[in-house]
Amino acid sequence: MSITDIFQQKKQVVSFEIFPPKQEHVLKNIDGTLTELARLHPDFISVTFGAGGTSANNKTVELASKIKIDYHIEPVVHLTCLNYSKDEIREFLTVLQEKGIRNILALRGDRNPDIEPKKDFLYASELVSYIQEFGGFHVSAACYPEVHLEAANALEDMKHLKEKVDAGANHLISQLFFDNDKFYKFYENSRMAGITVPIEAGIMPVTNRKQIERMVNTCGATLPDKFKKIIEKYETRPQALMDAGIAYAINQIVDLLAHDVDGIHIYTMNNPYVAKKICDGIQNLI
Repeated sequence: MSITDIFQQKKQVVSFEIFPPKQEHVLKNIDGTLTELARLHPDFISVTFGAGGTSANNKTVELASKIKIDYHIEPVVHLTCLNYSKDEIREFLTVLQEKGIRNILALRGDRNPDIEPKKDFLYASELVSYIQEFGGFHVSAACYPEVHLEAANALEDMKHLKEKVDAGANHLISQLFFDNDKFYKFYENSRMAGITVPIEAGIMPVTNRKQIERMVNTCGATLPDKFKKIIEKYETRPQALMDAGIAYAINQIVDLLAHDVDGIHIYTMNNPYVAKKICDGIQNLI
């Protein structure tokens, strides 16, 4: 089933993101996490692009196949392109096709100062076009409510987002944010720009201070004053901070659902406890 089909069947979608564990023994034991997440009945689970190149041994493919075959949940495979050639991407698409995986989140990928990018794909829109030319896939893409860190301004960022959609992206998942008003403004601007595809709001429950510092540095998310006060008050009490972070995420989601957003994408960090707490808090709202 494609993500487009899912959105046509449901008014509001709830999905999860997980990542392939780096250690092989953890990957083999991930069924406990997947079992707990499956009990929450997500509409789909996205899997970040893991180590292993673009071969059939890629951990992302292994995990996505497990989600589809063992848990009967639609997987969405992240695919980055900056450091890969067209031939390598074609190899990866062929593997996905052979395994019956039809949904891809097309991303440029982060720049690595230690790796010289290849020249075949410089932007995610080029990957979207290439996948559509290959055929047989539903393509999702990322969007940035607070503007991509490398964009000159919001107008330029919106222009690039429209290019991704025009290239064939059928669905958008937002970068994490902590201020819903910024998402609503972005959503309104997207519609004004002629972007009509479903846009999911990306929510990450903050469970420790290092996590939030890392996320802010990598994506530039704004921290509202009320959120800062939570961090300051509970940073020395790990369980209290986790509970407060989950409560903040639930409040965000309740407000987003009340505003009739297209969907909620929860960055689970492979923590089924956090995902369950959030789903328990919104179970009667969807």
